[in-house]
Amino acid sequence: MLVLILMGSGGFSTQVHAAPYAEMVVDARTGEVLRSRNADTRLHPASLTKMMTLYIAFEAVENGEISLDTMVRVSRNASQEEPSKLGLREGQRIKLRYLIRAAAVKSANDAATAIGEAIEGSEAAFARRMNRTAKALGMTRTTFRNAHGLTREGHMSTARDMTTLGRHLYFDYPEYFHLFSKVTANVEGRTLYNTNRKFLGAYSGADGIKTGYTRAAGFNLTASAHRGNKHIIATVFGGRSTAWRNAKMAELLDLGFSRAPASATTRAPGKPNYAPSDPLLMAGKTVRVNGAPRRSLRPKARPAAPAALPSQEMLLAEAGAQESTSLDAAAAEALAFATTGQRSDALSPTEEVIAEAPAAPAGPVINPVSPMARPKTLMQQRAQDTPVAAARPAAPEPQLVTRSASSGDPNWAVNVGRYPSEGAAERVLLTTALSEIETLEGADRKVVRSPTGFDANFAGLTRDAADRTCQRLNARNMTCFMVGPGA
Repeated sequence: MLVLILMGSGGFSTQVHAAPYAEMVVDARTGEVLRSRNADTRLHPASLTKMMTLYIAFEAVENGEISLDTMVRVSRNASQEEPSKLGLREGQRIKLRYLIRAAAVKSANDAATAIGEAIEGSEAAFARRMNRTAKALGMTRTTFRNAHGLTREGHMSTARDMTTLGRHLYFDYPEYFHLFSKVTANVEGRTLYNTNRKFLGAYSGADGIKTGYTRAAGFNLTASAHRGNKHIIATVFGGRSTAWRNAKMAELLDLGFSRAPASATTRAPGKPNYAPSDPLLMAGKTVRVNGAPRRSLRPKARPAAPAALPSQEMLLAEAGAQESTSLDAAAAEALAFATTGQRSDALSPTEEVIAEAPAAPAGPVINPVSPMARPKTLMQQRAQDTPVAAARPAAPEPQLVTRSASSGDPNWAVNVGRYPSEGAAERVLLTTALSEIETLEGADRKVVRSPTGFDANFAGLTRDAADRTCQRLNARNMTCFMVGPGA
């Protein structure tokens, strides 16, 4: 199975010169470099840029910053982008999901700009976020100036950095990775075709490709391919033509498969670790700060009225701390006072408390709030005078709490998506199981191969448990549907 991720088809630049060449091939399972040439040379990425635009779009949806069904208003800036484009009109409103499809399949420049503006408010702000994300992903020699990749001074990247980004797309957002293998995509009833479908028939096992070009960049491509247990990601910068680039990519992928070991332990790169100074990028994430505090401020005393009566909780706590045998009597006295507002002795509550308080100092008063004395004598006296059995409320009769059994036998399952590889499906199952431990406890994780991919299923559920699981996952905009017995 082959999945190719090329983001491209930008417009022409006024600069006229031959684009330098660079290449990079890695084992996607481990990140091991299998071949490289000029891999760290900063070159024009063209519409490979859209891989980062879409990575951030997936991230923003996951963080709750925006949803796939958000209606995006198209700006004049977006509508006036050069081809390749979707043909968006200024003021038009369109769902984010359609903009993502257009950027991934058609490599539409107007769609990419609209995505960036919807997430960050302006293309300039979005470019700054792209650079922060690139840094967090380890793309050390990349600088973005726009969301689409049309040639602009300083907008540069490398074959190594784009290969790194392609690997992160695969591992970090497997639920969206199928977009890069689509031959066609539907956008509001309009069918978009992949911009270079010829490679699908030219390379055995290919099921997706996206290409792009600017005069300054040449013909660029980042591709991901599977064969058996092997997974290769490769990047080409500066191809001479479409045919030359396609042939070169086929050569690099074949070389990668020949050099990669038959089996290898997959080491996913992990999602970016943003600095705490990037609050927008940390939405929905937990920030852990290393190191212990250097200084702890002493808490200030809480002011209280000197004549205030100790609360029921204070009386019970003090009694327990001083003499555990008088706890029941103190509770009875506190409960009786809270109910009737009356005490059985001659002294008022204020007099009882003040009688045991220390005398005020003769000098100037530094803190006018004096600490209240513990009513030790009061508690001991009440423990002797008050019959516990009479004041203590009758204990409620024990109630039997039962949980109704889920209806049906545990022969139901839920499907949480179809993915391009067995490993991707297994990762989604593990992530989902960890986030839904309560509802999926005891469920079996199963990957079922189908003609078009690998289904990620949780089996061994009752109908109620399956329904409850899908309700929770759907509420978080995650794919989930129930699979009945025998289905």
